[in-house]
Amino acid sequence: MSRKDGKPGRIAQILQVFKVTRQADPKIALWLAGAFLLPFVLLLALGFALGSPIMFGLLGFVSGLLLATIVFGRRAERAQYTLIAGQPGAAAAALGMLRRGWTTTPAVAVDRYQSYISRATGRPGVVLIGEGQPNRVKHLMIQEKKRVTRVAPDAPIHEFIVGEGEGLTPLPKLVRAVQKLPRALTQTQVREVNQRLKSLESTHGMLPIPKGPLPKGARMPKMPR
Repeated sequence: MSRKDGKPGRIAQILQVFKVTRQADPKIALWLAGAFLLPFVLLLALGFALGSPIMFGLLGFVSGLLLATIVFGRRAERAQYTLIAGQPGAAAAALGMLRRGWTTTPAVAVDRYQSYISRATGRPGVVLIGEGQPNRVKHLMIQEKKRVTRVAPDAPIHEFIVGEGEGLTPLPKLVRAVQKLPRALTQTQVREVNQRLKSLESTHGMLPIPKGPLPKGARMPKMPR
């Protein structure tokens, strides 16, 4: 069901995430069933042995739901990365999983080889994320860093290039690496930096994301909170 504001409700969100997860993880239903039944059956059996099956059964039910939720979240995240890995816009989609307080802008710099830079702004400063052939991405990164420095010279700039290999950040570790960056700006300073970066978008123009199979908006479905 949808809420009054037109957004999908909690059940609809869970079903959406489940459908996406099942594409990459066909055994997700078995994993969830096992995660629920294991603590439920064990605690229920313990309850019968101790003469309190109802109390231990309820405890097992709650414990099963909790464990199934944890397993669902982890396998859903892993499945989403599996589905988008290697596709144009994968890093931009992953940035949609950043927690509150971040402003993300995909494809702020693109070349004809489908190498491009996405940007995230938060308390740690400005984060530039590159995708594509590393040597070409490094060239784009240098240019974009100069542009950011020109309008926000006091903001720290962090650079990541997504990929496998020395000096690169694997896609599944990108969001966690960005979230671990040390905070350097206040919320007021973050807003000021975002306002200055908007001037880059108005003068430089937003660049199109290279064509690929990612959903429109380049965001992965989020687990409902």
